Amino acid sequence: MARWPSPVAPEPVEDDLVVETPLRPRTLDDYIGQESIRENLRVQIAAARSRGDVLDHVLLYGPPGLGKTSLAHVIANELEVAIRPTAGPVLERPGDLAAILTNLERGPIKLPLKPFCLVGATTRAGLLTSALRDRFGATFRLDFYGREDLQKILRRSATILGVALDEDGGAELAGRARGTPRIANRLLRRVRDFAEVRAQGRITRTVARDALALLDVDEAGFDKMDRALLLTIVDKFSGGPVGIDTLAAAVGEERDTIEDVYEPFLIQEGFLARTPKGRVATALAYAHFGRRAGAPPAQQKLL
Repeated sequence: MARWPSPVAPEPVEDDLVVETPLRPRTLDDYIGQESIRENLRVQIAAARSRGDVLDHVLLYGPPGLGKTSLAHVIANELEVAIRPTAGPVLERPGDLAAILTNLERGPIKLPLKPFCLVGATTRAGLLTSALRDRFGATFRLDFYGREDLQKILRRSATILGVALDEDGGAELAGRARGTPRIANRLLRRVRDFAEVRAQGRITRTVARDALALLDVDEAGFDKMDRALLLTIVDKFSGGPVGIDTLAAAVGEERDTIEDVYEPFLIQEGFLARTPKGRVATALAYAHFGRRAGAPPAQQKLL
């Protein structure tokens, strides 16, 4: 079962790359949420600027769609320096990195190598070697956003995009955005299309619910693959535990995708538990689907 392109996929899809740029915050004051990280960066940036020094290397990690790339751009803007983005997979040889470094100035980088600030952003910090992690002077984990912060992000994005978004409509979108700003902004754009065609362009709670039902995004923010994962554990494996490789084969999805894309939100929200013996559907998952824990698989669909 293919997830992509799901409206609640945390990874960027093609139109996200175009639309996200004008929505990105430019300063720490514009950046909503992650208060502890913002304040730590505010202090560190101010201290570096007052000394005329370069900010320590910064590592940002956490699930996709939470604003790591946006925060990297904010850091560059606050320091008033250029940013030279690159992706890890394109750096296969030392010469690939040298080509980037040779044209940079002090502040970013210059060869012969002078002080610079490297901002690393990853969804899988555990794959970095300890030697590499230790070279970052500041390491921050970005967490899923609360609904209040997501509503603030949606109001800001609606203003930039010229979308008429009611308070209740914003609350409905925030509640189904899986704690992820990228998903919130994508849902805003999809529901905007629906509102323009069927509701005179205004997003109310009713309009949001109708549009999200059409997109097959339920009240918990689940799409078809989220439901397939949980229902497979409940119906085929009696609630678990079930090994990740077995689960991946049962739903036709790659193990890494399940671990990196689906599980963080399901575990964070309490629908899924990861145990030494495998994945287990929680009581909350049973309740969400109207199932009863402990009932034989043949009876589950009758409840």
